[in-house]
Amino acid sequence: MTALPLDRATSEYTDNSTLESQRLVALRRLGLLDSAPAEAFDRITRLAAQIFKLPIAAVSLTDSDRQWFKSRVGVTHQQIPRHLAPCSEVADTSNVLVIRDLLADDAFKHSHLATTGVRFYAGAPLITDDGFNLGAMCVLGHEPRDVTIEESKALSDLAALVMSQIELQHALGRIDAISGQPNRNQFREDFEDLEKDRPGQFADLVLLNIARAEEISSATRVMGSQYVEALVRGAASMLRAMLQPEGTIYHISDTQFVFFAPRDVDAAAYRSTLESFLSDYEYGVDSRYVTTATFGTTRFQIGLSDHGDVLRMAHSASQDAIQLEGRVKAYSPMEDAAYRRRFQLLHQFGIALENTERLHLVYQPRVNLATQKCVGAEALLRWTDPELGAVSPAEFMPIVECSAMIHATTAWVIENAVRQLATWRKEGKHWQIAVNISASNLLEPLFAQHLFAVLKRYGVDPSELELEVTESAIMTNPQDANLVLEQLVAHGLKIAIDDFGTGYSSLAYLQKLPAKILKIDRSFVKDLAIDERQKSLVLAMLRLAHELDYTVVAEGVESAEIMAVLQQMGCDEAQGYLFSPPLMPADFVAWQNSLG
Repeated sequence: MTALPLDRATSEYTDNSTLESQRLVALRRLGLLDSAPAEAFDRITRLAAQIFKLPIAAVSLTDSDRQWFKSRVGVTHQQIPRHLAPCSEVADTSNVLVIRDLLADDAFKHSHLATTGVRFYAGAPLITDDGFNLGAMCVLGHEPRDVTIEESKALSDLAALVMSQIELQHALGRIDAISGQPNRNQFREDFEDLEKDRPGQFADLVLLNIARAEEISSATRVMGSQYVEALVRGAASMLRAMLQPEGTIYHISDTQFVFFAPRDVDAAAYRSTLESFLSDYEYGVDSRYVTTATFGTTRFQIGLSDHGDVLRMAHSASQDAIQLEGRVKAYSPMEDAAYRRRFQLLHQFGIALENTERLHLVYQPRVNLATQKCVGAEALLRWTDPELGAVSPAEFMPIVECSAMIHATTAWVIENAVRQLATWRKEGKHWQIAVNISASNLLEPLFAQHLFAVLKRYGVDPSELELEVTESAIMTNPQDANLVLEQLVAHGLKIAIDDFGTGYSSLAYLQKLPAKILKIDRSFVKDLAIDERQKSLVLAMLRLAHELDYTVVAEGVESAEIMAVLQQMGCDEAQGYLFSPPLMPADFVAWQNSLG
């Protein structure tokens, strides 16, 4: 055996546990252990085998108890025990080590390498700028041989190339500055390399979301960005403790980390591990009262899924986990499909607002129950998408109402309803039209002014327009909502409380509202002819509303029996399919003319 430049027998060994601990920290901080193969390292390994004309070469990293191969040629196994590996000695001495014949060396003649037919070994150390030795760039052969000075220098140069690649990846946008963990760029590259190493196999990606966006915003606003940075570092530290000695943690966004679950892991046991982590995390950080950490997991087949899709699925699962007690959720294709459908609807509806030929209004008649005459209609929005077809308002309106598009949507409905009123007025037809508005509309600073401007532009009297608003919308911010409603009523508009009974039903507040019309939700009407308890409830609503001087409208009237009960109770007006479904403007006029 020959050691260059120092003989192993004369080398000084440093038995210093502190230095070894620091070396291991430096190694693991780079995120190389148990990471996927990388072409950048494989090129150097292939070059080493070609230069030495040997069948085996490897980039070998010295962990606490093993030599792990970041790159390898001519070797099928990924690691060998540290105490049986010459690379371990390279890590201990930081010197080039050459063993001419392993079978003639007392230290390694019974090693794993020797028993598998390896006779020759040469390794050069992988040393960081701050002096920590990560392992060795090594070449191996099946026959004893010597190494020239030039070959020794070449091996050292190859080790330096490996270190340059490591430092390059670490420096050029691969490591997050706050957490010290590999970032999204590194995850993408390692994910692609995984396809070369384990094609067709299944793997599980785990995503930790340490807080929701609104929680981070609030924490930053109150305590500053340094507080959030401390949360990130704390989460990274706890994840490293959970995953060591195996596993790479990737810091892919401000509040999210991902890592691969161990192979062939028991799903139930691993879920318990993740739940225990969250429990420990909650009691180990100062943010447990202001942030919500969750885990999302997803299983995928390597080579068949894009890294972005896998991240999206894990993220989706982590969001669904918020509602669960253990806050750990596996990806559900059905739940994800529903969420993607909602997102698609929102996106396509935004396009529809810019291409308004896809939108139109229909009008459902409202009938006076005593005279059976039509007193007006409710304008209802309809949307037909070229890809999705006709989309039910019951599906798209709740989504739109929770988005910023509700402002533009309400503005479009009001504009077109008022234009229709103006058209009918020119034709000598005077009907009242009702349109729905949301809670966010009532909180728009200039909502009333814009509405008055539309009425003035089309020459429509405000009394011809009725605004329907739900109890829940009013109670979102009752004081501000009431001010807007009073302003609208002062200019002659009529206000109706829609879907009465499904929201807060605050009787104390009901008497303070400037509304004069109350619409009983269809859920209280549908079984009115056969349900005595429902009859009693609706009768109580009617009596209360009439005592407060409200005109009462029953929604969803679909049979003559229900209409008869409502007439007997003294209900003022009704709308529903018994009288007519929602109609296009021309059909509404024809229906009205048919009444005589």
